[in-house]
Amino acid sequence: MSGGVPRASNRARRILRGPRAEAVPTLIGRACALVGLLDIAAGVFPRFRHSRMHAIAEALPGSFGPFAAALSLSAGVLLLLLAHGLKRRKRRAWRAAVVLLPAGAVAEFVYRHSVLGVLISLALLVPLLRHRAEFAALPDPRSRWRALANFVLMSAGSLVLGLVIVSVHPDRTLGDPSLADRLTHVVYGLFGFEGPVDYQGSTSWTVAISLGALGWLTAVTTSYLAFRPEHPAARLTEEDEARLRDLLHRHGRRDSLGHFALRRDKAVVFSPSGKAAVTYRVVSGVMLASGDPIGDVEAWPGAIERFMDEAKAHSWTPAVMGCSETGGEVWTRETGLDALELGDEAVVDVADFSLAGRAMRNVRQMVKRIERAGYETRVRRVRDLSDGELERVRLAAEAWRGTDNERGFSMALGRIGDPADGDCLIATAHKQDDTPGPYGDLKAVLHFVPWGEDGASLDLMRRDRLADPGMNELLIVAALQAAPKLGITRVSLNFAMFRSALARGEKIGAGPVLRAWRGLLVFLSRWFQIESLYKFNAKFQPRWEPRFVVYRASADLPRIGFAAMQAEGFVDLALPLPRFLRRRRNAAARPCAHRSHEHGVRPV
Repeated sequence: MSGGVPRASNRARRILRGPRAEAVPTLIGRACALVGLLDIAAGVFPRFRHSRMHAIAEALPGSFGPFAAALSLSAGVLLLLLAHGLKRRKRRAWRAAVVLLPAGAVAEFVYRHSVLGVLISLALLVPLLRHRAEFAALPDPRSRWRALANFVLMSAGSLVLGLVIVSVHPDRTLGDPSLADRLTHVVYGLFGFEGPVDYQGSTSWTVAISLGALGWLTAVTTSYLAFRPEHPAARLTEEDEARLRDLLHRHGRRDSLGHFALRRDKAVVFSPSGKAAVTYRVVSGVMLASGDPIGDVEAWPGAIERFMDEAKAHSWTPAVMGCSETGGEVWTRETGLDALELGDEAVVDVADFSLAGRAMRNVRQMVKRIERAGYETRVRRVRDLSDGELERVRLAAEAWRGTDNERGFSMALGRIGDPADGDCLIATAHKQDDTPGPYGDLKAVLHFVPWGEDGASLDLMRRDRLADPGMNELLIVAALQAAPKLGITRVSLNFAMFRSALARGEKIGAGPVLRAWRGLLVFLSRWFQIESLYKFNAKFQPRWEPRFVVYRASADLPRIGFAAMQAEGFVDLALPLPRFLRRRRNAAARPCAHRSHEHGVRPV
């Protein structure tokens, strides 16, 4: 690539040396999961100890007796819980496994006097200790919902496993208990009480202690997640924001998404020289950067290296959403990651825009019709609005959002009217009514963030649902027509996912694969407005700038896509607060909004 960007340092190239660096943790994690499953089987199924797997079962922690069965079950569940953390090289998971395996070995010797069991436990402990340097990943940001999620999942798993434990002793069960009786016995047993099901001999003790162990594990793991030392998600500090604004002042013209780096729910890493930065958010173990690095392109490799260092330190999956072609080339060259075209950004050159001509007839007719209906438009810098009018815009944008949660991450600022964002543009539509609404004559709002000194990038599109259709078209045209007076020469509109596939798939001569792909995109547009957003952008005859997703391996793409949907607000895994609490929180928080409207959002 041209531009004189230096090659990555040797250290940067060592950060990602492919799957080999992750082979050992992955194998150890899988081994722990396998041992965990065998431990659970040995503790739950009485016949398992006398099958062909007898030799393996005897070597597992706790296979005989009521206490041994409970210990085997506990060890199995804990190893299963630790397996994923070991695969991700988590230091805490390694510490827990190092403590658990010797404990299992001691249990083997004390309860069963099994030397072979001790040797097997120590054999699994050896690679853990030998490769301890591989398990250095720091904890993920703490989620207040993780303890609740663990409680729900562990409770459900304990109920299912408990039913199996209660039901696998038919020869020793007294009477014929119903499913309701067995389920009641499980629930009682999880809390340490006797249930309605009776057994002969020591089986009653075995079942009771096993169920109690499951209840104990649920309580302990939930308590640990609820009260463990906090590692909060990073936020943009005032100092970081000041440094980013300085970089944008000098280099913001390069990328239309640069200003979105100032979202305050993002974290940032700077290059060693401080001349470049990468902003990101961690979602479900994926470290999502957005757009190109901020700052001097010569310093991009240093910021990228710091980003990869941070991803490695926490064992996060690195990914970049919506970078430009130049950014994609630098990312792939410096890290060895791959890039995939995700869609196209619609950019309108103000000097070339005109409502004249056949291609603009539909937009021209719509705008004239709305103007004849009595609507007028105003396009101003945020700093030129009065406090009262700015507050009305904020409240209207919040009320017209259309969804319970804010959407947007990579191409959304997340706020309106911040004193530091005085250079942003607001285009508003107004109409005098006989009965003014709560927001006066305001009917629609468009919000643009700066793109260097001579550009603007669309952030938000909201309108009153009772207003006439075409408000967004009216305001985009008004903004483009007012742009020259404001010193703006180019305007970035919405992002259209898979735009090239939609465009090529509808042309004559498109092959069956391309047509099938377009058909799938059209089908998905029922939920994600993929096709309608592309067609909306195409009305303004823009030039299309490709945007890319950068990823480590193809197997990571589903995970990255799901994390991106969470970040953009299309998927919300958190349990919603009651409506009255949401209102109270929204009233206390600063109102925010982003690029979303009835056609969709910039869904990178």
